[in-house]
Order: sequence, then structure tokens, then C-alpha cells
Amino acid sequence: MNQAMTTIEGWYCLHDFRTMDWAKWKLATEAEREQALHEFKGLLHKWEAIEEERNGSHTVYTIAGNKADLMSMILRPTMKDLIEAKTAFNKTALADFTKPAYSYVSVIEKSSYSKMVENPFEDPTMIAKLYPAIPKTEYICFYPMSKLRGEKTNWFMLPTEERKKLMFEHIDTGKPYSEQVKRIVTGSVGFDDYEWGVSLFCDDALQFKKLIYETRFDEVSAVYGIFGSFFIGNLLTLDGVNQYFCL
Repeated sequence: MNQAMTTIEGWYCLHDFRTMDWAKWKLATEAEREQALHEFKGLLHKWEAIEEERNGSHTVYTIAGNKADLMSMILRPTMKDLIEAKTAFNKTALADFTKPAYSYVSVIEKSSYSKMVENPFEDPTMIAKLYPAIPKTEYICFYPMSKLRGEKTNWFMLPTEERKKLMFEHIDTGKPYSEQVKRIVTGSVGFDDYEWGVSLFCDDALQFKKLIYETRFDEVSAVYGIFGSFFIGNLLTLDGVNQYFCL
């Protein structure tokens, strides 16, 4: 029988990518740059307070390649909170030196492809997965993805048990990397252009390549996977802000 999987959702998620207008930044006075960084760090302090109160989480990264320069990953209890966090950055002076490059809106999702407990919202392990603190590892790998819905090959027309079998095989492939690579999977059906967002976290960026290459051979990926752009970022800590933006 072909049917939808049961899902439970946690915090809403925004991946916000920006490019820096470095020419404009260089033309700014030293006082203007100092004020912009002071204001930005003040916003990060506010976000840290939200995280300490367990009302969300955030991380900021510098991005490799030319798709973007900066990325903020933000988790919040509601979509409204997510919009407010984005707007708060847009109101800063630093935002005037950036341009939007890409964004992705989603919500943390756990489906019945994974092991479900009877009362997930009373289970500490499941609560930690639905409302996590984003890992503060050195690197992040983010990419959006969907499942193929072709005329002849259509993931959503496979029987439920067949989809479960393929997903469990996919999960088993990634298990050897589970200690090194942490992940947050978010659902985006109806929220953005793809169906899921995958955020991987590790202190060794090479592990992203190894893990994703091995899973390419799983049928669920080789036959049914559709992938968007990949973004690799390095963690930007509060202490590292001045060094990154200094001239």
C-alpha cells in the first residue's frame, strides 16, 4: 500500500546566505566599520541569550567558494520567530554591506522511517533531536534535496514498505560516520523549492565527501535522489568576527 509517512516536527529553521560587498566595506570609514561590527556582535549576544534559554539556536559560518560569503543557520520555535530573527539582522548596519545570496526555509522533521517512540514529546532523546542546539563544529555542509517524481520512476508511488526498506539501507550506510558527522534534517515541503534540507556538522570537512560519496551508491540516492547546491562553511565564532572583517 502506498501512503504518506507520519512526521513530527520541532523548531523552524532558516539558512540565510549573504555575499559581502567588500568594495563598499573598504570605502567605509573605520568608525563606520567598528559600529557595524559592534552592532552585529550585540545581535549575536542576544541570540546567545535565546539559546541559553533553550528558545532556539544559531550558528554563523564563512562560506567556501563564491556562492556566498556568510551563512547564518537559525532555529526558532515558530515561523514568526524565524522571520523576526532574519529581520533583526537586516536592520543592522552590517546588513547594508551584504546582499542576499540564497536562503532555505524548513522545519526539523522526524519521520516514521526512523524509530519512533510511543510518546515522542515525552522522550528526552527525541526532544533533543526536535529542539537541538546546533553543533559548534568547525565545518558545516548544507544541501537541499528532493525525491524523484518522474513519469516512470516516482519515489512517492513506491509501496510504503519498499520505501522503508530503502531508507533503512541508506541509514545503515551512514552509521559508521555517526560519531564524526552529526546531522540535522529539516522538512521543507510547502516551505521551499526542495523537500528536505540536510545540515551535516564535523570537525574534518573531508568526512562530508566520504560520507556523501558512499551514500551515492544506495538505491534511494542513486535512483531517487535530486540534489540542490552544496555549501561548505567554517564556523565563525563571536571572538573571530573582528579577524574576519578586518582590512
